[in-house]
Amino acid sequence: MKLEIKDLHVSIDGKEILKGVDLTVNQGEIHALMGPNGSGKSTLAYTLLGHPKYQVTKGDILLDGESILKVAPDKRARKGLFLAFQYPVAVQGVTMFSFLRAAYNASHTTNPKEPPTIFDFREAVAEKLKLLQMDESFLNRYLNEGFSGGEKKRAEILQMAIMDPKFAVLDETDSGLDIDALRIVAEGVTKLSGPNLGVLLITHYQRILKYVKPQFVHVLYEGKVLASGGEELSRKLEEQGYGWIKGYTPEPTDTEELAQKPAQSI
Repeated sequence: MKLEIKDLHVSIDGKEILKGVDLTVNQGEIHALMGPNGSGKSTLAYTLLGHPKYQVTKGDILLDGESILKVAPDKRARKGLFLAFQYPVAVQGVTMFSFLRAAYNASHTTNPKEPPTIFDFREAVAEKLKLLQMDESFLNRYLNEGFSGGEKKRAEILQMAIMDPKFAVLDETDSGLDIDALRIVAEGVTKLSGPNLGVLLITHYQRILKYVKPQFVHVLYEGKVLASGGEELSRKLEEQGYGWIKGYTPEPTDTEELAQKPAQSI
């Protein structure tokens, strides 16, 4: 099974952001999509999951050979797509337990008359908590309320584990994390990786690639994938940054000193 992005053009409020993106992710593969601020990385992530703000003007998105452009976001999720947000929001009054159970039921119900039982969910969540080395008390907290940056991202990875998607789009999962939180989140992604999961890891910095090892690395700049490769491309970015990209001008936020500060991406 594969996720195909073909000549994708996307506009926001009449302004074209993606200008012909081509990318294919097969189950079992990890792809890293890198690029400076404003290159269109988050636009691609939200478009893949069907955010109504983003208008596809040309091209297609195929899941196992079937176009999903006209498929609603919730149905895309049921088909096996998952998005981990760059800035997860807090939801007062909704516990992690309730939220995860709803996500589990939605993604594991094949017959509406026979949804998963509470025992099915408890068994599944206990297994995933153990895998991700998370304490069960985490389930009693309100969704993202009072969470640290690292806890928010771990909650996203736990949600991904519970939903068991075919393809996961991780939008700057490393944003705002200190080195310890980054390592923990990266280890969670690595543990969930396998032959049944394709990962598109969207990131601004190279540091997460020290923990999550992608087979494929792509550079997105000004709405186009300008380079693709493997470990050698990752090393080039580590050594040279984005300075070798024609027409690239560094911004103040494109420095490691500001790596811990969340930056709004297009």
